[in-house]
Amino acid sequence: MRRIDLSLYLVLDPELCAGIGMVETAGRAVAGGATVVQLRDKNASTARMIETGLVLKEALAGTGALLVVNDDVDAAIAISADGLHVGQDDMVVRAARERIGPDMILGLSVETEVLARAVDPALVDYAGIGPVFATQTKPDHKPPVGFDGLARLAAICPVPSVAIGGLKLAHVAGVFAAGVDGIAVVSAICGTSDPYGAARELSEAIQGRSR
Repeated sequence: MRRIDLSLYLVLDPELCAGIGMVETAGRAVAGGATVVQLRDKNASTARMIETGLVLKEALAGTGALLVVNDDVDAAIAISADGLHVGQDDMVVRAARERIGPDMILGLSVETEVLARAVDPALVDYAGIGPVFATQTKPDHKPPVGFDGLARLAAICPVPSVAIGGLKLAHVAGVFAAGVDGIAVVSAICGTSDPYGAARELSEAIQGRSR
């Protein structure tokens, strides 16, 4: 199993990033400490995802941050992204792995103990656990699991995990105390006027939690 730094996982939102754009938001956030950037745009065509993804890939080149594409396997392949992330309702995991091959990272969303237990480490590199709290950025999300549920799912899940769902700077300590490997944020960075500063604060809180 490859090692992936999931510690600060940014999920881009085109509406929240509209002020300066997703590419500029991602670049500033990575400079501030984001380790993974997920391109998520449920309303974009594959062609548009590829267009945005190629610019993102160029912007992130040399930073060490990983670029993950949400749901769109064709776009992930065309971009030569570092990874693909799928939900339980998006695509069968084995089919996703067959399409992307053995080298691309594959992430999977899990919302229940049954789903967490069913994750296959031979196919999946990491799991996104949540939502921890209700979130406006994904209105059709499953019921929130809270910190207690996060801890239960993380303990069961056989692969590294990242918490997602309504998470902010104030939640860093609680998230990592639950035993996950990273915190995924959307509005905590995309919805701010200073993505660099927001990411920096989050990164410092993550690094300082055990001091």
